[in-house]
Amino acid sequence: MSGPDISVVICVYTEDRWEDILAAVASVRAQSRPARETLLVVDHNAALLDRLTKEYQETGGVRVLANAGPRGLSAGRNTGIAASHGEVVAFLDDDAVAERDWLRRFAEGYADPRVLAVGGRTVPVWASGRRPAWFPEEFDWVVGCTYRGLPPGRVRVRNVLGGNASFRRTAFDAAGGFATGIGRDGDRRPLGCEETELCIRLSRARPDAILIVDDRAVIHHRVPEAREHFGYFRTRAYAEGLSKALVARSVGAGKGLESERRYATRVLPAGVARGLRDALLARPGGAGRAGAIVVGVLTAAGGYVVGRLRTRGSGAAVFSVPRIGTPVRENGSVQENGTAARQSGSVQESAEEAHG
Repeated sequence: MSGPDISVVICVYTEDRWEDILAAVASVRAQSRPARETLLVVDHNAALLDRLTKEYQETGGVRVLANAGPRGLSAGRNTGIAASHGEVVAFLDDDAVAERDWLRRFAEGYADPRVLAVGGRTVPVWASGRRPAWFPEEFDWVVGCTYRGLPPGRVRVRNVLGGNASFRRTAFDAAGGFATGIGRDGDRRPLGCEETELCIRLSRARPDAILIVDDRAVIHHRVPEAREHFGYFRTRAYAEGLSKALVARSVGAGKGLESERRYATRVLPAGVARGLRDALLARPGGAGRAGAIVVGVLTAAGGYVVGRLRTRGSGAAVFSVPRIGTPVRENGSVQENGTAARQSGSVQESAEEAHG
């Protein structure tokens, strides 16, 4: 088998997704190109940790471990990276299943030694059986999926999307891990962008790095019924604005909003035009999609403004980027042989502000 060996990390946090977790692991075990190992990282849930340990105690190639850092997706991923052995580390959401050739497509992307990250395409699986008529494809990122406006095929990108992504291990050696204090944290406000911040930081640390998305590396992501409603749409859009403010403070607004400017000036106006055209042609949901795009843009912009004001005026602790192998502990300290992890930028928004 040519190409790098791949470890798969799946971060989990609730027993409510038990069947989804089992399906995610089963999809990895059914790959046409086998994973070196699958790591299930449990985010501060002792009952789930115990249940999964018992479930997979006699299953080769599946390891269950506790998040060694603070609560949240970033620290969980860092724990998985530190514990893994593959040359490449891939990430799969706990409520998604990968198609059979998912890892094979990732491996093909690393034929070029300059490639340090490969992402894929994430397809929504709606709980109701079909997309809500008002929900614009341009905003599928709201439910963690590939959105309309991304180019097809295998293309170079600024950042990959974290729920369906892979990185060479050397990428973390160069740039550190996922920043804690940004991104999702249990049931709090649905922040994101931790993978965006990491990818931009990686490109700065390694200017020769190439990051790509191959839309043949497909996963199917379940969208629960609660996320099909307009209330969640607005909440997630606002949280995205807050998250972009954190990214912009860390890496600068130029890089932090580079792709977003193209998206807002090209993709979204075209989406509004399509929605209005459909409304004129009496097609279902046209006006709703156009209106949702406008509301989504304004809500995200509002979140960004609030986030920038908070990061400018708050004196709270900065978020940190641990070296892999030095997970951030609950008290915020990060130590390896007495050395603290470096800080990423000077983001001044506290965890409570970021989620509240």
